[in-house]
Amino acid sequence: MQLSDIDIYNPDNYVAAVPHEQFTLLRDEAPVYWHAHPDGGGYWVISRYEDVRAVSRDHATFSAQRGFVMVDELPPEILGMAQGQLLGMDPPNHGPIRRAVIERFTSKMLVQMEPMVREIARDALLAAREKPDCNFVFDAAGNLPTAVICSLMGVPKDMWGQIRHWSDMQTSAGDPDLGASPEETQQISMEMGMYGYQLATERQNSDADDLISLLINVEVDGHKVTAEEFASLFIQITVAGNETTRSMIASGMYELLKRPELYRKLEANPELLPGAVEEMLRWSTPLHYFRRTATCDTELHGQQIKENDRVVMLYSSANFDERVFENPQEFDIERSPNPHLAFGHGIHLCLGANLARLEAKIFFEEFFKLFAGAELTGEPKRIRSNLVNGFKDLPVRLMPR
Repeated sequence: MQLSDIDIYNPDNYVAAVPHEQFTLLRDEAPVYWHAHPDGGGYWVISRYEDVRAVSRDHATFSAQRGFVMVDELPPEILGMAQGQLLGMDPPNHGPIRRAVIERFTSKMLVQMEPMVREIARDALLAAREKPDCNFVFDAAGNLPTAVICSLMGVPKDMWGQIRHWSDMQTSAGDPDLGASPEETQQISMEMGMYGYQLATERQNSDADDLISLLINVEVDGHKVTAEEFASLFIQITVAGNETTRSMIASGMYELLKRPELYRKLEANPELLPGAVEEMLRWSTPLHYFRRTATCDTELHGQQIKENDRVVMLYSSANFDERVFENPQEFDIERSPNPHLAFGHGIHLCLGANLARLEAKIFFEEFFKLFAGAELTGEPKRIRSNLVNGFKDLPVRLMPR
C-alpha cells in the first residue's frame, strides 16, 4: 500500500474491519496528511498518539466550535444546534456547563449509582436469557446504557425505546440497515432537541435529583443552563450514553469469544475486569475521529495548516501507535499502562467516561454470573461508518447457568 491508496473517508472501507493498514502507513510516512473530501476540499488527518493529544489540548489553535466536530460541513440550520453541545463548544462557553454536568459524575456519585446500574444490568441480562440466540449488540449490550442514561435523566420509561431509536438513527446515518437519509437525520436531531427542551422546561425550578433538574437549576460560575442550551446538551448526552458504551461492550465480548482462554481467565478472575475494560476501550475506540478547525495559520510536522482548515484527530490510529503501545495489535486484558484516547483528551474528555467504565465492569460481572458461556453463531457485521466504530450484528448463542 502507498499513500496514494489512502482513503479513510469512504465508509465502505470500514465495513470489513478497521483499516489499520492505512492508519499504520499514515503514522509512519505522513503523520499530518492532506486527505481529499467529496465536497471538493480536503482535511488534515492527524494519526500519531502524541499529535492527537497535542491538538486536543490546544483549543486556542484548534477549535471544536468553529465548524463543529464532524468532518462533513453541517447545514447552517443544524450547525447552530450542534454548537450548543458541549463537544462543540470552546472556552469560555464550555467551562461552566461542563462543570455543571461533571458534578453528577464524581467518584462519590458513581459509588451511589452502582446499585442502580447493577440492577439495570441484571434485568437487561435476565431479559436476554429469554432469547439465547440473539444479536448481542441490541439484545444484550444495548439495553444497559439506554436504561442507565434515561434513568439518570428521569426520562419516562415509555420513551426509552424512542430515545434509543433517535440515537441509532443519528450515529449510523451512513449505514443502509440502520441509518436515515441526511434530511431525515436533520429532522431526528430537531425532534430530539425539541423533546429535550420540553423536559427542561417542565423541570425548571424543580428540586428533583435527576440529571435534567440538576443541570437547569444549578448555577455554576454565575451561569444557569437554559432550556435552549439543554436541548442541544440532551442530544449529546443521550447519543453518547447509548452508542459508545454499547459498542465497547459488544466489541469487548467479541474479542473475548474469539479468545476462549481470555474469556475463561476473566470469568475466573473478575478482579481483572477494570484493566480488561481499559483494553476493550483501546481496542474498540467507539469513535474513530473528531474534527477541529484551525483558528489561525499554524504548523505541525513541517506541514503548513491554514486558518479554517479542517483537522481530524484519528483516535483509532492513535490507540494503536507503536510509539506508545507495545504490540498494539495484541488484545491484552492485563496491558499496563494503558493510556488510550478512547474518551478523547483535554477539555473535551468524555464526561461519562467513568460511568461507561462502571457500566461495562458491572455488565461483565453480571454476565458471568448468569451465563455459563456464549458462542458466535455467525459472522458479525460492522456499522458502515467512518465515525462510529462498532457492530450492528453480533450473532451469539447465550448459555444460561
